[in-house]
Amino acid sequence: MAVTRGLEVIEGARWVMAQARHVRLDAAGLEAACAEILRRDLPVPAWNDRWHFTDGTWRTANYLLVLDALNFSFWAAPGEVRWGIEHRGEALRGYWALAAALTRAIEGGVPLFEATFMATCPAEKLAGILAGRGTIPLFEARLAHLHEVGQGLLDRWGGRFDRLVAACDGSAVTLAARLPEEFPSFRDESPYKGRTIRLAKRAQILPADLWGAFGGRGPGAFHDIDQLTAFADYKVPQVLEALGVLRYDAGLVADLEAHAELPPHSEAEVELRAATLVATDALRERLAAAGRPLTAVELDWILWELGLAPDRRFKPYHLTRTTAY
Repeated sequence: MAVTRGLEVIEGARWVMAQARHVRLDAAGLEAACAEILRRDLPVPAWNDRWHFTDGTWRTANYLLVLDALNFSFWAAPGEVRWGIEHRGEALRGYWALAAALTRAIEGGVPLFEATFMATCPAEKLAGILAGRGTIPLFEARLAHLHEVGQGLLDRWGGRFDRLVAACDGSAVTLAARLPEEFPSFRDESPYKGRTIRLAKRAQILPADLWGAFGGRGPGAFHDIDQLTAFADYKVPQVLEALGVLRYDAGLVADLEAHAELPPHSEAEVELRAATLVATDALRERLAAAGRPLTAVELDWILWELGLAPDRRFKPYHLTRTTAY
């Protein structure tokens, strides 16, 4: 069972779900989702090196640090143009647009993997890197995050993220726990009924991305990758609800359908994120019992990919303007 030692992510999520009012897990839906994944034999998506920069060196590790420092809040409010870019003849939006925009910049000669560049990048330069259709939300926060990770690398790690990774002795959990200490913008906690709940979305997705990009070798060689949870964002709960795994109360459904924003750290928002982690862990356990062992990371990737399927109807995902996800 994934326990995420040192982070206590799943334990906090279970504590939330023991008293949640807006979101619950559906046992029948869990069984049905397990059966569907088994029946369709859904594969674990391979690491995408078309949109990600990948050269197998420390530069890739630095790129991934930048990517996940900026990896949040891509949705557009109703009536607004969703930010995206054109790259290699394809229109990309959201996360893939960010990954490709950074790759495009590097291919165009921008030293984005250099810590000095990260720490001193002018606003107009980052705006040029992210130029496309529409305007990316929370631009100033992204610029601040870029400066923060660059300065942190210069101050403590000789400009190289792989050195911090090496100091974690092959532990993805240790790296996820250290990231908010090294770079405070990776801190992802929410108050809930008198307790601080650690959800650690971007802090966990970064070691998972290293694992994927390096094929489990070098800076991606983690002995405890199976101890990470899924990643609490807005896309995976949308998929889990469509599969029948999550059920929402009438008020939350009304808010989603009205495209009403849920404030960060609000009760419903924390419950949605906690439910995502608990539901994914429960689904992972059922799949393992049925002969399909997967890590939470692999299952998260499967669910996220399933969320792109055009043949399934989804409720609107929840709208929370935050740097956490």
